[in-house]
Amino acid sequence: MAKETANKKATGHWSMGLLASMDDPELRVEADDKLVIIKDKYPKAKYHFLVLPREKIPSLKSLTAQHLELLQYIHKKGEEIADRANKELRFRFGYHAVPSMSHLHMHVISQDFDSPCLKTKKHWNSFTTQYFVDSSEIIRQLEKKGKVEVGGPDANELLKQDLRCHVCKKKFANMPGLKSHIVFHNVTKSKNK
Repeated sequence: MAKETANKKATGHWSMGLLASMDDPELRVEADDKLVIIKDKYPKAKYHFLVLPREKIPSLKSLTAQHLELLQYIHKKGEEIADRANKELRFRFGYHAVPSMSHLHMHVISQDFDSPCLKTKKHWNSFTTQYFVDSSEIIRQLEKKGKVEVGGPDANELLKQDLRCHVCKKKFANMPGLKSHIVFHNVTKSKNK
């Protein structure tokens, strides 16, 4: 028990795990002086990366107009990593309105959602509802307002919405039904432009 407590103190709360993951050579895909790109530890699709700034930015609400250039760079690097990963699949680039992990990070996620880690309604809805805020929307808000306004009191209600296919919007009673359905959608760039 003492060893477990000591480890918790050394690594901090699980929500702070992204900072440690930035230095994990098993997860790291690319890094430069402004950011680090890692593979998501529990990917929710065939390709799922996180782009994290080196600057300590706790959340979207911490962003100011001074971060605009950094956010544009993060988006650009996300597009590059998606293009290198798979030129045929469609990707989305964005942020969770209320992230569970501390430290700003942009998700780069292929729209096949082919992953054994995608198990729950909460997982699904966190990437297929308005809970997932496109990077371009975050950049637009910074350009216009100098800050980002997301989340709100009803954000977590989005995670409880009915399961719906992200392509055809068909409703499903459970994740196995939804997952067996989505494999029939061809979510390539050419089909979804």
